[in-house]
Amino acid sequence: MATVMKLAIGSLFIGVAVLALKGLAYWLTGSVALLSDALESTVNVATALAALIAIRVAAMPADANHPYGHHKAEFFSAVFEGVMIVVAALLILREAWDGLRMPVPLDAPVEGLAVNMLATVINAAWAFLLIRGGRRHASPALLADGRHLVADVLTSSGVAVGVVLAVATGWWILDPIMAILVALNILWSGTKVIKDSLSGLMDEALPDETLARIEAIITTEATGAVEAHDLKTRHAGRATFIDFHLVVPSETTVFEAHEICDRIEAALKADVKGASIAIHVEPEHKAKETGVITPD
Repeated sequence: MATVMKLAIGSLFIGVAVLALKGLAYWLTGSVALLSDALESTVNVATALAALIAIRVAAMPADANHPYGHHKAEFFSAVFEGVMIVVAALLILREAWDGLRMPVPLDAPVEGLAVNMLATVINAAWAFLLIRGGRRHASPALLADGRHLVADVLTSSGVAVGVVLAVATGWWILDPIMAILVALNILWSGTKVIKDSLSGLMDEALPDETLARIEAIITTEATGAVEAHDLKTRHAGRATFIDFHLVVPSETTVFEAHEICDRIEAALKADVKGASIAIHVEPEHKAKETGVITPD
């Protein structure tokens, strides 16, 4: 958890530094495309702050009002980030429209591009750290932040190409055209972040490959049971919830059933990070014919 918090705090400081650099690049050049890049960085700062708050809330232990914990706070942060990205795209489109109507030559393009590319390199390095940390610690907030920075790096590179072409050809209208392309790419990125986050809020099941691993573990470790059925899964931030019914022979004692459950839980927790497991033990007459996992 400490590592996740450090990355979230780092994102806030990196976001402010990159915003300052991109603002300087726009101030030097007057480029609408570079302005669009700077506007996206304002989103980075706002969402880094939101992610930091969400991660702190998600780390709070379960209480009487939140018996399943506060893990979903990170999904709200990711949705907020997606909405902010969409808003930034709309602001960029507005600026680009003004640039299309009255294209103007750029001032100090070389200096401005140099400053902007420095910001891009910083973003690329930090995006790599965020995505790696988000995957390692199963943090939706860090992953959303990292993926947004990847999109930011790509658009910044595209902006640089557009500005270079505008300067080389003297076609200053290329500058607002590149800003429009940046806005459309950001818009796509924002809608994807929202979609992925909403799936978590809607308790979407785990991916098929993870479900297959879970079923294989139950099959291997449930020796002594008749079957397992009604497997249900969901994820919330760094927590993964696994719930199923385990049918045991009628003569099985409570102690013996508990031993089987302990064995399954230990194997699942070793394979699925952050797993919270609920097993409902049932007598033999509760066996089903569909959705059944049969022990080896």
